[in-house]
Amino acid sequence: MRASVIISATVAILVGFGSSVAIILAAAAAVGANEAQTSSWIAALCLATAVTTAILSIRYRMPVVAAWSTPGAALIASSTGETIETAVGAFFIAAVLTLLTAIFKPLGKLIERIPTSIASAMLAGVLFSFVLALFDHVKTAPQLVLPLLVLYVVIRLFSPIWAVLAVLFAGIGLALVLGMTTTIGPLHISSLVWITPQFNVQSTIGIALPLYLVTMASQNLPGFAVLKAAGYTVPTRPVLTVTGLVSLLTAGAGAHATNLAAITASICTGPDAHPDKDKRWLCGPVYAVGYVILAIFGASLVVLFASFPKALITTVAGIALIGPLAASLSGSMAADEDRFVAISTFAVTASGMSAFGVGSAFWGLSAGILILGLDQLYKRIR
Repeated sequence: MRASVIISATVAILVGFGSSVAIILAAAAAVGANEAQTSSWIAALCLATAVTTAILSIRYRMPVVAAWSTPGAALIASSTGETIETAVGAFFIAAVLTLLTAIFKPLGKLIERIPTSIASAMLAGVLFSFVLALFDHVKTAPQLVLPLLVLYVVIRLFSPIWAVLAVLFAGIGLALVLGMTTTIGPLHISSLVWITPQFNVQSTIGIALPLYLVTMASQNLPGFAVLKAAGYTVPTRPVLTVTGLVSLLTAGAGAHATNLAAITASICTGPDAHPDKDKRWLCGPVYAVGYVILAIFGASLVVLFASFPKALITTVAGIALIGPLAASLSGSMAADEDRFVAISTFAVTASGMSAFGVGSAFWGLSAGILILGLDQLYKRIR
């Protein structure tokens, strides 16, 4: 164990949690979760992250770092007409789909055949509304939002990873100075709350399927790529089995999806963590302990964030998603022949349209696959 291992794991925790907790709160609010359910959601996610990381990193002696699905949380936050019960039902289904991907190779091959352009365009459409929303608060709370935007633009020149954390902490301080916070309620230790799931076709199509696809395409696949780039041979099926099983076990407490980390994983897989590649797995146990601590105090964090103005939460969430939005747009437009398909997928998803109780993410994905199928059929018969 070296000091660099502890520092790298701590930085990964701060970046992963601090840059996305606001998005989790937005997702919980969108489905009508109360304070107890929201704190349970966060605590369950932290516990799931800790357990998954500890099991995989210790078992395979490599820095397999887990996280929750931030794009998935953004997808949930953009949904309409859902309750916490129907959302939890969708979480169960998404976890089962992940397990089936690990068990049945044909399903995994089918997911891999979905073009990157379509998956990226759907994700970009989901994220777009969040980034756009932060500019709405430029009108309502310019004294808070504008300084944070300037701070982000400046800090990202030196460190894109730390820029979001800088905005979070600066935003909290600025909100306090401006008197925009409300009274902080009593702080307490987290407890997990069982949320009885409700299953219906709308939430299955509108949340479960897009959540599964977004998590696979934007979290697990990049997570595998980070590990491979660092020189590790990744046990794909066991990793998916563990993440799927842990997601299934924690879904009833509100945790929407546990998966491989990508950005935070790169912090633990590089030489800065440990010069010996075979010793970097030690970041895993340290990372897991950190998330257990966050799980214990998750309820207090919910109370604390509830005292902040909505403009701050929206701004931090929007800024945190600028990077993923840019990456998704770039991925969707990479292939010239798929650009029309990508634009169509993005437009339908970003429109926020809803039909038959199903949200725009599914319709955007469907539109992209349909148009791509027609293009390929025309090429064959021409």
